[in-house]
Order: sequence, then C-alpha cells, then structure tokens
Amino acid sequence: MQASGGGPYRHGPFYPRIGDAWHNPRPLAQPAQREPHLAASGLQHPARLIPLAFLAVIVLGTLLLMLPLARADAGSAPLLTALFTSVSAVCVTGLSTVDTPVYWSGFGQVVILGLFQVGGFGIMTGATLLGMLVMRRLRLGTRLVAQAETRSLGLGDVMAVLRLILTVTVAVEAVVAAVLALRLHYGYGESWGQALWNGIFQSVSAFNNAGFSTYSDSLMGFVADPLVVVPIMLAIVLGGLGFPVLFELRREHRRWVRWSVHTKITLLGSAILIFGGAAMILLYEYGNPGTLGPLEGGGKLLGALFHSVTARTAGFNTVDVGSMRVETLAVNYVLMFIGGGSAGTAGGIKVTTFFLLGFVVWAEIHAGRDTTAFRRRISVETQRQALTVVLLGVTVLAVATLLLLSVSEFPLHMLMFESISAFATVGLSTGITAELPPVGQSILIVLMFVGRVGTITVATALALRSRQTAYRYPEERPIVG
Repeated sequence: MQASGGGPYRHGPFYPRIGDAWHNPRPLAQPAQREPHLAASGLQHPARLIPLAFLAVIVLGTLLLMLPLARADAGSAPLLTALFTSVSAVCVTGLSTVDTPVYWSGFGQVVILGLFQVGGFGIMTGATLLGMLVMRRLRLGTRLVAQAETRSLGLGDVMAVLRLILTVTVAVEAVVAAVLALRLHYGYGESWGQALWNGIFQSVSAFNNAGFSTYSDSLMGFVADPLVVVPIMLAIVLGGLGFPVLFELRREHRRWVRWSVHTKITLLGSAILIFGGAAMILLYEYGNPGTLGPLEGGGKLLGALFHSVTARTAGFNTVDVGSMRVETLAVNYVLMFIGGGSAGTAGGIKVTTFFLLGFVVWAEIHAGRDTTAFRRRISVETQRQALTVVLLGVTVLAVATLLLLSVSEFPLHMLMFESISAFATVGLSTGITAELPPVGQSILIVLMFVGRVGTITVATALALRSRQTAYRYPEERPIVG
C-alpha cells in the first residue's frame, strides 16, 4: 500500500505529515484526473467546499437562533447576537456575548448544542456518515470531501475512520454525560431531568472542545470537584488529540514503537504542553486571591491542570480568567495559539506544526544536514507547510489585534487574549467580549471562522486554481540575521 505522498506506510496507516489536509490539499485532487465528472460537481477541489459548508450551517444556525422560540424572554435575538453565537458554536469556540443559560431558551440551547456537535464532528464527515447510513455505500467524490475534513488519511482508510469517529464520539460523550449526570444529581441535588441535560450538554461541549456551558459561571462551581472536572478533562483531551491519532492508537496500542511520527509528536507534545502549562499556571496563580489562592492544595493542583487543558482549545473555566496575572495570560497566549492535535476538534496552529518547527530549529543549531524526528527525516515540503501555517496565523492575529485596538478602549493584553482565543477557537475570555462594539465583535466572528476552517483552506478556497511553474530561477542566499 502506498501513501498519498508516494512513500510506503512505515508507521501505521498515516503518512507522517503535519496532519491537516489543508496543509497540502493537492493529493485530494489527484483522483479527479481519472474522474472528470468531479470537476463539474465541484469536488475536484474539496477544500473550496469546506468554507461554504461551514457558512451554510452558520446561516441556518443564525436563522434558528433568531426565532422567538430560541430566546428565554419575549422577542427575537438581534442579528449580531444570533450570528456571533452561531459562528462560535459551529466553529466550536465558546465565546459569547450573552449569558447562554439565561438568554437562550431550552430550544435555543438545543440548537447551540447541535451546532457545536456538527462543527466538531466536521461538516463533510457528518454528510458522509449520513450517506453511509442511508445508502451503505459511498461514491468516490463523497469520499474525497470526507478526506478533506479527516485530514491526512488515505482513501482506503476513510470508511474505517468514519466508523471510528462515530464510535468514539458516541462512546465518550455518553460515558462522560452519564458520570456527570450521576454526580450532579447525587452530589448537587439537581433533578434527574436537569442533571441529565446538564451532563449531556457539558459532555458534548467538552468532547467537541466547544466551551459552551449551561452554567452562567461555566465550571467555576466545580473547581475542586474531581468527579466533575476530571471526566470533562478526559473528554477535552480525547477530542483534541485528533482522529488519526486515536485511529492509530486503536490499531497499534500494544506496539508503540510502530507509531507514526505524527502520533508520537502529538502525544509527547500534548503532554509537555499540558503539564508544563499547569506548572506555570500554578506558579503564577498559587497565591492569587482571585483565582487559585482560596483553594486547598489539591484544589490548586486540579485547578491549574484543568486550566492548562482547557486553555489549549476547550474554553471552559473553573477560575476567573479576568483576575489572572498578566504573566498567566501570557502562558495562555502560548497554549491557545498552539492548540491541540490535527484532525480533531481542537483549534490553534496544532501541536505537530509547533513541534516540527522546534525540530527544524534544533537541526539548524546543530548543523544537521536533515531535520529529523524520532529517527525519521522530515521533508522540506512539510517544514515549509509548518512555517506557512505559523506565519499566516501570526499575521492574521496581528492585523486583528490592531483593528480591535482602533475600535475599543481596552488594554492591549486583553484584546490580544480575545483575538488569540477567537482565532484558536478556544473560547476563554477576560470578560470583555460582550462589551466590545459591534465592529469589534464582527472582527472576532471573522477570526473564529478563519481559525476553524484553517488559513490555508481559506486561501485555497479563494484561489482559482493551483498552478506550478515549469521552470526554476537561479538560487541565491541572502544574509539572514
């Protein structure tokens, strides 16, 4: 069996690339050369369909949330409020300009849950699963679109991955919902109906890294309760690892030596970020009376660990982010910008992208001929893809932050926090989202959409076609540094 990039599968079913198909969409279009009808149907360039699919669901969600039935009070939600909430839910971000359990009715909350379930599951993956359940067979074109959302998988793996996505999603969300419902009923006196609904909502939101909550203060009331916090943390981590990693762990769980470079980087990098971030947060917030200060020793550890996990993409909070020290907010910048694993529900530039650049720097410092990771050579193309993703992300954030500075009076560190949180689809806030002017909220809407769909996917969708030159210019080496 050959990988889409041409090399053999040396480590499980995944070719060791960064992980996101929008890093290198060309292999997805190659089968169109043998299937001319794909060009007519628009599937020759599936990356162009992804933004349109997300936009379609966002529009539908906005219309549903503008119905009087969706509001807890009389009247309809304003267009900007409904649009902001719909984008935040579909892009599994969690930022909100209103208090979700107070502003939205039961119907509105169900709509929001449905939106972030669809967004986390993947628009194209969901459509393909529906076709599989109805027809039990998929056309080649539909598989190509599914591959665009399941990222680095080969066509032969798509069916297995779709089943895995469905199985893992249902299993994790059901187990976590059951645990939470039992705890909320017996530990906090909620009725069975209320406990079950809150458990389901928090569980689905956690696995999809959405960050929406049916509690006005998010999870601050459970900061020291491991029976609530730990299941949610596990759901966040599993959803944020990425389905290629879960797929490979299932197939090679007893032979870790055969894991792909992608899986090894994702697991090791995630562990470093989670525990390193928790240590930094604990160090800075240990005595802060507005965050971890009032908690006992075990509560401090749990609070720091949970925030490190959720800051990478989920958006729940068990402490007041607005009361954090500036140093802690800086730690959040890093965790949010990097995000989670590729092809999962996480946002950010992705763990593999960040650590691959670390390997590039390491190789350059040690004057290595090749960039290597776990005794495997990383291609120059992959290195360029990683650098492109990071630079595009930094550029988008710089422009957005400058625009926010020009339309609001909040300090730079708070606006930067909101920008990174929106772009990396995290959902944490220092409390200024609702106070931003309409133009500022519109900027966050664009950031959430671009961050979820992917900067390169957006660029590919806007491009007419990809052209390769038939010549190469002479090489020169400008002075660097």
